[in-house]
Amino acid sequence: MRVFAYLKHAKGAVALIVCLLLVQAMCDLALPNYTSQIVDVGIQQAGVEHAATEEMSAATFADICALLPGDDEATFKNSYDETETGTYRLNAQGRQHQAELDRMVAMPLVVIHNQTQTPDLDFREAIDRYNAGDATKEELFDLESEAKDKLGLTDDAQVNQQAIVAARSEYESLGYNLSDMQMGYLLRVGLLMLGLAALGMVVAICIGFVASRTAAKIGAMLREQLFVKVVSFSEAEIQKFSAASLITRSTNDVQLVQMVVVVTLRMVLFSPIVAIGGIFMIVYTNPAMGWIVALAVVAVIGVVLLLMKIAMPKFQIMQKLIDKVNLVAREILTGLPVIRAFDRQVYEEDRFDQANTALMRTQLFTNRVMTFMMPAMMLLMNGVSVLIVWVGGFYVNDGVIQTGDLIAFITYAMVIIMSFLMIGMVSIMLPRADVAAGRINEVLACEPSIADGEDAPQADEALAKARSAHKGGVVVRFDDVSFRYADTSECVLEHLSFTAEPGQTTAIIGSTGSGKTTIVKLIERFFDVSSGAITLDGVDIRAMSQAALRAQIGYVPQKAFLFGGTIASNVAYRDEQMGEDQINTALDWAQAHEFVSTKEAGIHAEISQGGTNVSGGQRQRLSIARALATPASVYLFDDCFSALDYKTDAALRHELNTHLGEATKIVVAQCVATIMGAHKIIVLDDGRIVGQGTHQELLEMCEEYREIAQSQLSEAELFGGEGR
Repeated sequence: MRVFAYLKHAKGAVALIVCLLLVQAMCDLALPNYTSQIVDVGIQQAGVEHAATEEMSAATFADICALLPGDDEATFKNSYDETETGTYRLNAQGRQHQAELDRMVAMPLVVIHNQTQTPDLDFREAIDRYNAGDATKEELFDLESEAKDKLGLTDDAQVNQQAIVAARSEYESLGYNLSDMQMGYLLRVGLLMLGLAALGMVVAICIGFVASRTAAKIGAMLREQLFVKVVSFSEAEIQKFSAASLITRSTNDVQLVQMVVVVTLRMVLFSPIVAIGGIFMIVYTNPAMGWIVALAVVAVIGVVLLLMKIAMPKFQIMQKLIDKVNLVAREILTGLPVIRAFDRQVYEEDRFDQANTALMRTQLFTNRVMTFMMPAMMLLMNGVSVLIVWVGGFYVNDGVIQTGDLIAFITYAMVIIMSFLMIGMVSIMLPRADVAAGRINEVLACEPSIADGEDAPQADEALAKARSAHKGGVVVRFDDVSFRYADTSECVLEHLSFTAEPGQTTAIIGSTGSGKTTIVKLIERFFDVSSGAITLDGVDIRAMSQAALRAQIGYVPQKAFLFGGTIASNVAYRDEQMGEDQINTALDWAQAHEFVSTKEAGIHAEISQGGTNVSGGQRQRLSIARALATPASVYLFDDCFSALDYKTDAALRHELNTHLGEATKIVVAQCVATIMGAHKIIVLDDGRIVGQGTHQELLEMCEEYREIAQSQLSEAELFGGEGR
């Protein structure tokens, strides 16, 4: 599972959680056993735990010695010390061998205290004859065996139960208060259970804390990795995944993985530990009823597999449906003004409703299927409880087990079934999380098509040397450049060759869709050329690092975009430490200082996300100011004067010509008046250069340019200068 692979980043936390889970499992599994002891020992046996009593009379001691084999007799005698009152008290050595002593004395103690039930077997006479040397131990053993048969003791469990009864009689004969013994035992075991419950609670809290913290760290790590990877993507990768899908993968998918990591650390690791421990405790309690648990586990697995088979196909398509809902919602919210302008609210509501309904139906189907799980499991658990009680009743009646053992068995059986139930429930969540992890890994494994080469440092150094040889701009050269998108065979640009010189303005004009913006994106290296080369001062831009390339460029996109923040933070986007004087200068050049000064907070006025609280022209001017705020060798203006009035446009172009000095300026425009004064104009038509030259030269020799110019300007404006 790809989800589990993320846990390798938190090996220490996983190891700690496993240790804590073992402690919690030990606490949880110990409590039913202590409950059994309270019922069996504390209530039914009046607090008497062992057949080998703490103290016994001299007569009982002597009789037991007579009924034990030689080695056992020696061990027994060494385990008791004679008291001043003539009784015998268990010593430290005896306490170390308590279980062995219980085994030794069980049958002899039963025989001694049940002589009235076997009157035809005169144990008293036989023991007296043994003490006088007239009988052997073998004769006593034979009598003991006959007594066992007459008392109907068929197995060790029955012998042990009768031995406890005999031990109680022994304590009573010595004057012990059994009520005090019982209460002392109940208090001791009860306090121990409370301590274990408290320890389990503390450990569970620690596990929850560590698991949640670990999952949160893994979620944060994945979001960071996704963000870093997406930021490194070119436009080709963004288009491949779509912005809506990338948002879903960074939020919904990561959240799902994070949730499953918590469940994994809390349940997936805990359930097998408890299940194995429960099986061990059942075998320890009474393996005869183990088949009931095996039957229940098979039934649980069958139910889970059936539900998974029904629901799993729907889980696998749910994430794609979430992508679709996000995609439609994002498109509607982005295009809301257009929707309202064309009165298409009802149509868009229906489109969103279709995507939302498809997701809802899928989720309803899976949820309805999952609702059958809990009732089925409860029915199964209750059925198992009834079966255990029914079968266990016969064992209790036959004396094979005690009532407390039956209670413990039921508890352990429920623990095992619940463990497998948890595993089953998690196994349903895991495939969906695995799909989410796969979608995340798909993004992380995607290598950007635009990447720095191994020789980038040398290319950066070569560009730096070329730049040091002269000041100002750089020579931008297109050498037989062609470009096609990865998913098409048709070229968008074909065999472009031109040069943009330092200190000059190179304009690019053409009909809509002719490839003007694509040229700018190729210079910025948002895409790589399909053939040919683009060079800066003779250095291929594909050879240099992206950081070094873009440090040379001041870029104004076709669609002005502002970030949430302030005017100052947007203008100083490249350099956060930029001074206010530099910001104000850039605003002056971009003809934005006038409207900025009208705001009460000035350059510290708030800008909403996307710049929705300023007009289109103001957004353009702030976007231009952002590019002008830091010195660059090349300035790219991608049709960024379209929202400006004539006066502002002319003033802005004058400032650019005055202050950008020797920088290389490339201007993409639709309006001829904007570029009439350019040193060189490149005319594009259907991805090809159909003309190069000045305004006057192109009017004379380029028909396409002449058609564009005549459609926009009068004859006087065409031949009278810049026009505006």
